[in-house]
Amino acid sequence: MTTPLKALSSYGPRQFGDRIGLSEWQFERALRLELIPAADQGGRWSATVFNEVAAHVDTVRKAVGTIPDVGAARAEQHLAERFGITVNPGTAAELSRRGHLPERGDYRGNTLYCGLTLDLFADRRKVERASRAGHLHMRDEAARVLELRDADFEHLVRSGLLTHSETTVSSWHKGTVVRLYRQADLERVLRSSRVDWAAVRATPKGRPSPLAALPTRTRTE
Repeated sequence: MTTPLKALSSYGPRQFGDRIGLSEWQFERALRLELIPAADQGGRWSATVFNEVAAHVDTVRKAVGTIPDVGAARAEQHLAERFGITVNPGTAAELSRRGHLPERGDYRGNTLYCGLTLDLFADRRKVERASRAGHLHMRDEAARVLELRDADFEHLVRSGLLTHSETTVSSWHKGTVVRLYRQADLERVLRSSRVDWAAVRATPKGRPSPLAALPTRTRTE
């Protein structure tokens, strides 16, 4: 037979969460949503507050949802499973960029996305649009999307017509930073009136690129 836990006169955050049956992330979200009042005894909670929350803990648990704040990969996996569609890398960042998925801090330098929003996300079309626009490509794949030679691609980057959206670290070459290019940015540069795409693509290998005439972007610190 399990011995009931002895009631305390006040509770710290770990004691409060453990005794009420909430994980750390659930407890922190409940505080943020004001489902649990702010500590009323110098950083601790009185037994009165604890008992009041304990009496409706099921309501609190339902309100905080089932998904903690997660990184991009887990957010995208959840959306793929929820809607039964392919969700490309970069979708979470694109949804955030469009105001549909709030950021909730970071973990070891990686952005965390709001688990409660993911839990309630119901708009498949927003996910599909973000998946297309936010799709991230490594350099070689980005050049193939644009149908450009390596030299042509480098001129676009040098001129500032195209910039990378994110970076990652290579799994093949430890410590090597890999630049990632967003699909929407590739499509934007294809619409640029500064580039004669027919002339660029007609230039044979070994001949100077028409893009060499583009001025070099001035970098500002």
